[in-house]
Amino acid sequence: MNNRLPPAWAKHIKSGPVSKPSAPAFRPGLQQANPSRPDGRAQSDDLLLKQAFEHKQAQRPKQAQDLCLQVLARTPNHPRALFLMGTICLGYDDETALQYFARAIAEEPRNPYYHLSLGEAYLKVGEHASAIERMRYALELQPDLVAALCALGRTYVESDKPDLALPLYEKALKVAPDHPEIRVGLANALSSVGRMDEAAACLNQAIERRSDLPSAYYHFTQTRKFTNEPPELRSILRELGNAKLGPDDARLLHHAAGKVLNDLKRYDEAFDHFRKAKQGSQPFDMDRYRRWVDALIEVFTPGLFAAAERSFGNPSEVPVFVVGMPRSGTTLTEQILASHPDVYGAGELSKLGRVANAIGLKPSLAGRLSGIVDSITPDLSKTLATEHLSYLAKRSATALRIVDKMPHNFELIGLIALLFPKARIIHCRRDAIDNCVSCFVLPFNGHHSYSDDLGTLGLYYREYDRLMRHWNEVLPGRIFENRYETLVEDQEAQSRRLIDCIGLPWDDACLRFFDREGAVSTPSRWQVRQPIYKSSVKRWKNYENEIRPLIEALGDLADI
Repeated sequence: MNNRLPPAWAKHIKSGPVSKPSAPAFRPGLQQANPSRPDGRAQSDDLLLKQAFEHKQAQRPKQAQDLCLQVLARTPNHPRALFLMGTICLGYDDETALQYFARAIAEEPRNPYYHLSLGEAYLKVGEHASAIERMRYALELQPDLVAALCALGRTYVESDKPDLALPLYEKALKVAPDHPEIRVGLANALSSVGRMDEAAACLNQAIERRSDLPSAYYHFTQTRKFTNEPPELRSILRELGNAKLGPDDARLLHHAAGKVLNDLKRYDEAFDHFRKAKQGSQPFDMDRYRRWVDALIEVFTPGLFAAAERSFGNPSEVPVFVVGMPRSGTTLTEQILASHPDVYGAGELSKLGRVANAIGLKPSLAGRLSGIVDSITPDLSKTLATEHLSYLAKRSATALRIVDKMPHNFELIGLIALLFPKARIIHCRRDAIDNCVSCFVLPFNGHHSYSDDLGTLGLYYREYDRLMRHWNEVLPGRIFENRYETLVEDQEAQSRRLIDCIGLPWDDACLRFFDREGAVSTPSRWQVRQPIYKSSVKRWKNYENEIRPLIEALGDLADI
């Protein structure tokens, strides 16, 4: 679960009860006493919600939720309780979070914080158009709301409109030049359009002001490859000695130090920082994941696809799914494809995952997977496919192919085959050890906790490999394997194969993918602004003495 409150939510709840907002003089918060209930009950509700917020901040979501539900049992439409329930649900039940925020807005429609929160929730599930609409409305209600300016800027970057983000961050700087989020957000927008030097300068300003310092240091280290030791390294190491440093900040700083030291080829020191960055992480439930893969293999059989071939889904050739392990070359592949004039690169879309969750295709229901898949009728498959195509059309109404490069859609290839029998599926595969090491050295979020331990990471990779072998067996000829090493060795030949596999004529623009305009919002943003280079092949040998648990867990998949 994600325990970070989106911008201004903490401030909003802490602000305490004030008069109900009314334009033009708005203050965040809600009325203390509700005329429809006794003042004593209102005060009791407020006390419970204060305690709930404290539990939320202390990462005790169950206790926080129980207190909110107590309030809602007595006052079903209490806006602040609905709002806080949304923040608690966000990250593990996003659909429910959306409902709670919408209910809070229904009770207090002119509260900009509620609209901002709903917008952030829409952003989290990849509904960019709805996110933009809500954030814009929050800014109509309160034009100088810095949190909304930053959130809208972030949304524009993620929806491939980084040029629209820049003036929002510039306005936010004028309103609150010391706000911790602005300069890091502006730097991300600048780097997304390839203005790396300006991004670095912006991050340097954040560092000088000690504004969101760990994040600023981390993003600064991602703007270039270091050939000489920068003065920032000593500063990062000094910050790591701060006894008051929180675990999340320490994690970012360790990753920042590791990145610089790796660039400087001081590999032992670098790996020590990467290892420390992973300390304290929640263990990944490998048994549960293995049961999920078992269920997918058992349920998605050749017979299932043969029966569905003629009556299921939509025959559109627009969707292209680029899948694989993170750090396997999915971003590079998308950039090459999207350099073609008839292809739109949509980035990592969460839409397919939302559809899967809605119909029950998720690890927690692995034991019921057979019945869940049986419930996907031809009509339902057509409805879901049509809705998905409408979602894609909002990103580009004219592209002949639209690329979704969400790596973990490798788990949902069975669903893709039922919804889109003619969709192209490109599987990015990379040397197993290189791939896993590249995952280990990045600060992924909690959804990738399998990457926080070398042994677990190797076992997870084996499950991914087992599932991909199954998909290739039951869907022969449907999945194009794009090996990273092959692409690096002969860029043009492999790029031509990629364009041919999606059914389009060759265009020479695909050889200069690094000149393509548009946003890149993944950890690969610096690399994909460069021509293809070979230094990342067999990179793991720099850490050979440190990664024995990984190599042992990979077993016969480790090419040593």
